[in-house]
Amino acid sequence: MRNGKDRFNVPELMENPKISVIIPVYNVGRYVGQCLNTLTHQTIQIPYEVIAINDGSSDNSLDVLHEYAAADCRIHVIDQPNSGVSAARTAGLNAARGDFVCFVDGDDYVALNYLELLYRACTINNADISCCYYYWHLVSSDILFEYPFRCRGVYNTEQSLNILLRDVLIQSFLWCKMYRRELFTKSGVKFPDMCFEDLAILHKIFAQAKSVAIIDEPLYYYNMHKDSTLGAISPKKVDDYIRAIAMVRSALDKSQQYSKYQDSYRALAKKTCNNCYYFVMKMHLASKDPRGLVKDLTRVHTAISHCCADGFSSEAMHRRLAHHIVGRNKRRRGFAR
Repeated sequence: MRNGKDRFNVPELMENPKISVIIPVYNVGRYVGQCLNTLTHQTIQIPYEVIAINDGSSDNSLDVLHEYAAADCRIHVIDQPNSGVSAARTAGLNAARGDFVCFVDGDDYVALNYLELLYRACTINNADISCCYYYWHLVSSDILFEYPFRCRGVYNTEQSLNILLRDVLIQSFLWCKMYRRELFTKSGVKFPDMCFEDLAILHKIFAQAKSVAIIDEPLYYYNMHKDSTLGAISPKKVDDYIRAIAMVRSALDKSQQYSKYQDSYRALAKKTCNNCYYFVMKMHLASKDPRGLVKDLTRVHTAISHCCADGFSSEAMHRRLAHHIVGRNKRRRGFAR
């Protein structure tokens, strides 16, 4: 396969990339080569850059990044001490030069027309964000499942926020989307150091977008494996899942928008509650210890109910989450997908 860099004038590419692709990388040496290979053979005919941030990997991830960067001038490698995925994404945004940015996780990969179709959706529709759909790729069995809940069209701010908050037709993942880079500056958003950090902040990005274009095509491949977010559930992740929707409620209250989006937010809370029930039961089943299961499920219900209550306060939420799920595990810094 011909290397995609041959299509571009190198000086123009280095000075004027139109798109910046940001890839946080942490101990994904097994997968990141496939990720970069799909990104360096994109069909798009405009210049773009790929910014890969190695976040203190202890495997061969950095070696793979350097190998690809040596072969393709569009790839820029940032090597930093282990600081977490939020710090890696922030470093990527600070280095980005494109008018548009998109995020790809280092252990995932994309269709070869991923950038072309997302960029076209933005430019043709004068949209600030474009979104596509994705496949779950079960790595152990090499099986693909296509995400089933879909829509298409161009939506204004209120419509797209309602869709996003419900977290079904469009989910709060940073990946499978392209954004005008200025949205991150305008929103002043900071990535929190936690799991489900994209759920906690993406609504702020959408609130800055005048229009969002959704294309009904799966173009992103999410690798499901034992170290991915849904493959390795922990008490910390359950806590952070609930904390993320509490942060959404706090932001809606602060902007005096909660009443406007209340129905959509309650749908998000209901989905979160059901997912957390499943995660808690899965953890107890894995440990073969049913003790505390009912107590844990009750704590989940109580915390999420507070997120929807008229008397919600972020301070009370922090107290409720202080010891939310029993058997909390210490988490090393690094990526929890």
